[in-house]
Amino acid sequence: MAMNLTQKILSAHLLSGELIPGSEISIRIDQTLTQDSTGTMAYLQFEAMGVKRVKTKKSVAYIDHNTLQTGFENADDHYYIQTVTKKHGIYCSKPGNGICHQVQLERFGVPGYTLLGSDSHTPTGGGIGMLAIGAGGLDVAVAMGGGAYYLACPRVVGVRLHGKLSYGVAAKDIILEVLRRLTVKGGVGKVMEYIGDGVKTLSVPERATITNMGAELGATGTLFPSDGVTRAFLKAMGREADWRELGPDADAAYDEEEAIDLSALVPLAAQPHMPDRVVPVAELDGLPVEQVCIGSCTNSSYADLKLVAQILDGHRINPGTDAMISPGSKQVLTMLAQEGLLEPLIGSGARLLECSCGPCIGSGGAPVTSGVSARTFNRNFEGRSGTKDAKVYLVSPLTAA
Repeated sequence: MAMNLTQKILSAHLLSGELIPGSEISIRIDQTLTQDSTGTMAYLQFEAMGVKRVKTKKSVAYIDHNTLQTGFENADDHYYIQTVTKKHGIYCSKPGNGICHQVQLERFGVPGYTLLGSDSHTPTGGGIGMLAIGAGGLDVAVAMGGGAYYLACPRVVGVRLHGKLSYGVAAKDIILEVLRRLTVKGGVGKVMEYIGDGVKTLSVPERATITNMGAELGATGTLFPSDGVTRAFLKAMGREADWRELGPDADAAYDEEEAIDLSALVPLAAQPHMPDRVVPVAELDGLPVEQVCIGSCTNSSYADLKLVAQILDGHRINPGTDAMISPGSKQVLTMLAQEGLLEPLIGSGARLLECSCGPCIGSGGAPVTSGVSARTFNRNFEGRSGTKDAKVYLVSPLTAA
């Protein structure tokens, strides 16, 4: 029987149940990730199980959220994470190394694998063809101990992309369009699978932007095929051996379908205070902007920040606007430095922040009272920025610049 990519990965990892949407199934987990906000409890739970070494193919602990260390509490958590991971065979990514989802793509993600992470944006891994799912810390601890992950078998939505993006339109605008159509509850109990001739026009960082914000749809996961574009990305990361071609069968069926003409899209923005309150940026013309933040696990790749550097080169940021840029990983920061792309960013008057989640999770970068903040992030919930009455708009790096 013909299968879509979601069904192929689920069937290859199925431990119990049948692939009937809505019914309970359990699957084997290949990789796990944690971050420091959720990791401390996850590792305490793992230790309580009495398992000496993790039983996954690879487990990684990232310290990327509470990196300010304004008191001893965060530093103590980080020290615990570094010691417990060494004890149990878990990789540890120290503060400043980068955002978990960006680094996971660069260093560890493998097409066709399952990934369970104690962070809601774990589905970012779908950008290279992983079935990546966000879950609670206890679920991740169980998976590290070799246990199954139980979930409701998802419905699969085929999102068919046609054509190619126009100048000035970005991958962020694709997922904002999906959110506009389906709302923040439109993906609940579903995996979003991107198909069609438009897929091959998108790079892995662009695909990862889309899979990242599948979380805002409430989706279990989001998948792109593993194709030649994926192979080129993994080769650039020195990991071509991890690549394999994966995609749906030609006559695969989907529970639901959406179609998007990429050439018809325009720059979009999600208005306060919800990611699905999406309008064309043109409708916001003339709105004063007190702050711009570029980064987060949605839009902090080398490709994103290179575009921003090219736009800002030779220009100065408006004196009334505070601009912050957070590279997604130490590798991204190093590449920008090597190619002379930090100079136009710094020279424009932007503030360069640490390779971490930063303002996206409210760790610094709070806007001015009642201020408008244009952010390349994934969420604009009321008060999330640290300023209760701030008005946060979600945009692409191109629009932000």
